[in-house]
Parts: sequence; structure tokens; C-alpha cells
Amino acid sequence: MIHARGLTRVFTMKKNETVEAVRGIDLDVAAGQLVAFLGPNGAGKSTTLRMLTTLLPPSSGTAVVAGHDVRRDPAKVRGRIGYVGQRSSAGENFLVRDELVTQGRCYGLTTPEAGRRADELLDLLELRPLARRKPGTLSGGQRRRLDIALGLVHRPSLLFLDEPSTGLDPRSRAEIWTHILRLREAYGTTIFLTTHYLEEADSMAERVVIINGGRIIADGTADRLKNDLAGDHITITTRTEQEAAACVSLADGDATAEATTVRVRVANAPAALPEYLRALEEAGIKVTGAETTRPTLDDVFLTLTGRSLTDDDIPA
Repeated sequence: MIHARGLTRVFTMKKNETVEAVRGIDLDVAAGQLVAFLGPNGAGKSTTLRMLTTLLPPSSGTAVVAGHDVRRDPAKVRGRIGYVGQRSSAGENFLVRDELVTQGRCYGLTTPEAGRRADELLDLLELRPLARRKPGTLSGGQRRRLDIALGLVHRPSLLFLDEPSTGLDPRSRAEIWTHILRLREAYGTTIFLTTHYLEEADSMAERVVIINGGRIIADGTADRLKNDLAGDHITITTRTEQEAAACVSLADGDATAEATTVRVRVANAPAALPEYLRALEEAGIKVTGAETTRPTLDDVFLTLTGRSLTDDDIPA
């Protein structure tokens, strides 16, 4: 579905200065995958997405998307992909169903075909009760579902979603994800999305790709990235700082102490904790508290870059 090699985008700034927003991206996405593309503001997420969707020409490198080259055949790429941007795609003056029919006609469907496809999507995304309303009267979650429907009118094999749940309340976000997963099941659509809600990427995506400074710095399943790059942690609390220092020396893993709190990175915290507590007891160390924690994707980013992925709250 996506095959990119050396994809680069250079912007010319004032005084003829150049800035590399994306620096040689290599990326392959197979048919049917759900990929989350993560990174902080200014990392190159949106620039990469715009190049893959033909909205921005690459300065160098190649990209074949849905079987067509983004440089040589941009129109064919657009005909086979769907793109849902961060802003609403629907107008304000037409009814919901009419918006979908018009979108279908723009993609070359006959009026009857566009009508049937509109009705299919109204049912799939539970928009049927809203068909005779104008988009401006819809809630944020309802408008986002309409945006997704507009991106699916021409039955694309690959759907790009740019921050699909940004700004929605938790219930609406959950509903959007229900519909995203449902359309995958119904059509087998390949989905490539950006999100700054890390828990969404963690729980929903089959694959996570992290970009920073215009380069991909991690790629794999969420579980593998967390296990390999962040690891589980055991947190121990002792009575004194001297005992905490002793806990560090007895740890089987990377350990640090801050006052009376000790953190130990291990491969499997639930399995390692009983053995560690046994070793501390044999050493005569009194433990006043113990807990295990699983890493998050933000821990992965912190390990890779030394800063949090959530430092920037506004999506790029």
C-alpha cells in the first residue's frame, strides 16, 4: 500500500535558508494494516502525510502509494486513497446525504451509484438519522463521522486519517474508534493515521511508527517497542536513603534511587518482583511499599529522545 524510500522535504525560509522537515523517510505499509504515526509538533508527521497524499511534492526520494507514484501519477494516487484532514470536510449549506452524493459524483459515480453509496455509508457510520440535517448542526463526533464517510465514498483501499479524534470528548472518541474498526472489518481498508492520544495508538494500532526531527526513530508493535525500548519498572520504597542505595546494588536490572524511592527496569516486572523482595528481605532491608508498572509509548519516546512525546499538547 505504501512504499517510500529516502522521502525528503526541504523548505526554503527567509534569507534563502533551507530547513529539512523530513529527512530520508523509508517506510513500507502492507495492505490491511492499521498504522499509527506518532511524533511531537514539528517532527515531520504532517509533512510526511502531505507528501504521501500528493498534497506536497517531495524534494527528493520516491513514494509509491496504493500502486501509483506520487510524483508521476498523483491523480491516480488520489483516486485510490481517502484523506480525512484535521479540519471538517463538509460544507455548511447542504444536507448530510447530499454532501455524500456530491462527493460521489466528484469521483465519477453516477447519480444512482452515488445515492446507493451514500446510503451504505450512512448506515455503516450510524448517520442515517442525521441524513436530512446540515453539517453545521451536528456535534463534533457526528461531524467527524461525516468526514470519514466523505473520505470513503469512492471505496479507497487506503485511508489516511489526520488526528481523527482531536478535540472530541472521551465518549465521542470511543465512538469514532468503534467506527474506524468497523470499517476495517467491513472493507479490509488499510488505515494510516496520526494521533496525539497515545493510549489510542497503544490499544488500537497493530503497528506504531515514531518520527522525530524528520526521521523515523522507532517502528514496531506497541508491545515490542515498550518491551525493547522502555521495559517494565519495579518501584520500591524503603525507610532510609541508605537502604535505598542498598536496594540499587541488589537489583537485577538498571536501577536508580531518589531519596527513599528505588526504580528498577526489568523485562517482566510481575515475575521479577517476588524474587527481588526475597533478596531484599534476606539482606535485612525493610520495604515499606512496592509496585510494578508497565511502560507507555511516551516512556518509549522518553527513552529514545530524553523528552516526553506529550510535551506539546497541540497536534502538528
